[in-house]
Amino acid sequence: MNIATTRGQPKTLSLPNILTYARIAAIPVVIGCVYWQSIMDGPLWLRWVALAVFIAAGVTDYLDGYYARIWDQQSAFGRMLDPIADKLLVASSLLMLAADNSIHGWTLWAAIVILCREILVSGLREYLAGLRVSVPVTKLAKWKTTIQLIAIGFLIAGEAGEQIFPPTTLIGIVLLWMSALFTIYTGWDYFRAGIHHLIKEDEG
Repeated sequence: MNIATTRGQPKTLSLPNILTYARIAAIPVVIGCVYWQSIMDGPLWLRWVALAVFIAAGVTDYLDGYYARIWDQQSAFGRMLDPIADKLLVASSLLMLAADNSIHGWTLWAAIVILCREILVSGLREYLAGLRVSVPVTKLAKWKTTIQLIAIGFLIAGEAGEQIFPPTTLIGIVLLWMSALFTIYTGWDYFRAGIHHLIKEDEG
């Protein structure tokens, strides 16, 4: 693709944003395949389809940022939509995995922590945006997201993965708990930054 051509495209139709749209479009495919396999007693190969689409969606999370930087296609629209796409993918996957009993018992608390943190951070970002204050994504938060996606990937593979690698679901659960711990730490960082700006606003 000609770089000069891509730079001339409307910001909302740039390749990075198209990749973000693709990540959102992947959500009903992943959820549909897991639902069909587990709730409707479909064939196990549907789990592999769901996993393949989920992995492809996860890769777009890296690629959209990469191309936005090297082709100078960063936009306010992209910065807004990218984290929304991530949260939709993670939240919908966790809810579906809870529905099909891949996540159950105490592990539900890990999923609840992750979902509550996402809501908290979204609310803080929205409030701080009104103050024209940006909260950059830390490296630890990026690691949290990576571990989270890997954990969900293992859980999506589930029973199909266990036929090849028996500890598949166990690894997914362990990684989900690790992600929940990182989630608490990074969520506290965001919350502390938000409170700092909130207090300054009240004092002003």
